[in-house]
Amino acid sequence: MSETPTILKTQLVGEVRQHMPEFSSAWLRAALPLCLLGMLERGESYGYALLQELGAAGLANAKAATLYPALTRLEEEGAVDIRWSAGEGGPGRKYYSLTDAGRERLVVEYRAWRDFDGVVTALAGDAEDSAEDSEGVKGSENRQGQGEHDDSYGRQGAEA
Repeated sequence: MSETPTILKTQLVGEVRQHMPEFSSAWLRAALPLCLLGMLERGESYGYALLQELGAAGLANAKAATLYPALTRLEEEGAVDIRWSAGEGGPGRKYYSLTDAGRERLVVEYRAWRDFDGVVTALAGDAEDSAEDSEGVKGSENRQGQGEHDDSYGRQGAEA
């Protein structure tokens, strides 16, 4: 079989990664516990697989030096359980799974995250409108009364 599909796939992945923003390390550290809780809610996993999933989701700057301390804190706080399993032809793996307390925390913190996102969007969202205005695109002030409205966070959206 030709190598063209692999080369094409590599090029496409490279193009996608070029367009993915690299989030600041402070943002990553702040959001990582919530991301880990959400990932572990889908089932138990081990550190390297979690790191790969974070990278595939667009958090390519997540590193083991950030991941493992976050998992340790979640375990110390009772949100995550740990179990060891023998490796297949290699060292054992530490598997992480969500506890009931972790599930409750995920629900509470995800709601808080959405509220926080709404506030930040309401406060900083005009920056995107300003950039669009400078490029000749109508801003949010010009869209009012044209089938658009502010939601509870001040974000623009089409009327239902």
